[in-house]
Amino acid sequence: MFHETPVFNQIQSTKNIQKITSSMKMVSAAKLKGDEQRLATAIPFNSWTTALCGEPTLVEDATFEELPQKTLIVPVTTDKGLCGGVNSFITRGVKDCVSKLNAQGKECDIVVIGDKGRGQLRRFHGDIIKRSCTEVISPGTFSLAAALTTELMAAGAKDYDAIMVIYNSYVNAAVYKQRYKLIKPFSGEGEDEPMMMHEFEPDTKSEVLGDLYEYMLTSQVYHSFMDGAAAEQSSRMAAMENASKNAGEMIDKLTLQYNRARQARITTELIEIISGASALED
Repeated sequence: MFHETPVFNQIQSTKNIQKITSSMKMVSAAKLKGDEQRLATAIPFNSWTTALCGEPTLVEDATFEELPQKTLIVPVTTDKGLCGGVNSFITRGVKDCVSKLNAQGKECDIVVIGDKGRGQLRRFHGDIIKRSCTEVISPGTFSLAAALTTELMAAGAKDYDAIMVIYNSYVNAAVYKQRYKLIKPFSGEGEDEPMMMHEFEPDTKSEVLGDLYEYMLTSQVYHSFMDGAAAEQSSRMAAMENASKNAGEMIDKLTLQYNRARQARITTELIEIISGASALED
């Protein structure tokens, strides 16, 4: 006979999980407001880089033909899970980019930001991962972005023709998209020499452009990190809402099974009592 005790225990466990996911949803909603405010300040702070790097490009349907011969790919992922597909979308875009660059005869290496991205990418492209930055403190600051940029420079960022930062771009609480930024160093001679109309004092032009490139890279990483953090919290909030909803549906189904099993047990016991009483009368 089907016993209702295991079903009852499963109902209680599912209710506990539902309480946890509901709490995580409320926590993510509160964090999202802070991340939205930090993103709102990061956007105008980083707006000056648009004139030098151009607008970010959507990863979806991208051909990556504009990428130079040697590129350093920097995917911005998270250290924590339970946040929907934010990391899977980024790693999928990186794998697509690597395959297209290889088909075009171009070279690329990877520096991963975030433990989840490292775990997913090292199974497919572990040979080209030069460095990974994990246990990144949240919420992010410009000092954190400067530390990440230092890691990129230590990985030989100046030896590449460009750095591609791929990240989740926050649109609203329900939508985020994957974009990438292409950051090229200030190099060239003759007509291709950068900023020919500017004068540089007292340092030499090459030193100033080197410092400007590193500062521009830090600003871009800072904005990408803020954008990705807001997308992470919005995705986690939606994921926990769906988990709570699914837990509620599972509780309803298990409760129905429990009631049926309990009713069957009671009916069986009543039949046994009545049968016993009838046997004694005979």
